[in-house]
Amino acid sequence: MQAPDFSAEWYRSITEFAHGTPPWVHTVAEVGTDAGLLLFAALFVAGWWRARARDARTMALALVCPLVTVAAYLVSEVSKSLIEEERPCRAVAGAMNIAECPAVGDWSFPSNHATIAAASAMALAVAWRTVAPLVLPLAAVMAFSRVFVGVHYPHDVAAGFLLGSLVAAGLALAVAAPAALAVRRLRDLPVTAPLLTAAVLPAQTVPGPATPQDPAAVTGANRDGVGV
Repeated sequence: MQAPDFSAEWYRSITEFAHGTPPWVHTVAEVGTDAGLLLFAALFVAGWWRARARDARTMALALVCPLVTVAAYLVSEVSKSLIEEERPCRAVAGAMNIAECPAVGDWSFPSNHATIAAASAMALAVAWRTVAPLVLPLAAVMAFSRVFVGVHYPHDVAAGFLLGSLVAAGLALAVAAPAALAVRRLRDLPVTAPLLTAAVLPAQTVPGPATPQDPAAVTGANRDGVGV
């Protein structure tokens, strides 16, 4: 597959701009994508931990986050092997890539990094809506960085982002109901309950202040022979 002319032109413009940025920006762009994936992995764990104190559907969505991300990656990888688009760092004359160009046969379309980033972010957004304003822009920046460092065309990352988002959201919502049913059953088992349910501490009764006795009542009781 040959890349569209407009995407090749955008690639040249972006990589020429990137080439003129300071070296530390190059380092951040190269390392940032992998660091972002590690952050998503940490958020998967945090989402699971949070879901232990919530309903079965929330736990189910938290558990499927990494699974739907892997599914999106597999779809992307199969697509790459079928489409066989050459990397721009080899196909574009005078390419000014910052990162090392991947090996021959490591095809360009769609971008696996963009797919994984988008799938991770979308899965988290479905399972844990409050993190959506953080993870979705982060995934977009991670996807753009693949063009910035010169290893993908813009249309590669756009397609990967769309693919990852659709596969992750679609699969997560499709399996939410049966996965929630499985979580309810597993929460009743002694072996798996601690992994799926937060421990509930027994309520402690705090003794109240002692009620002072009425001196008149005590005197009357003693006079009547009570308590003597």
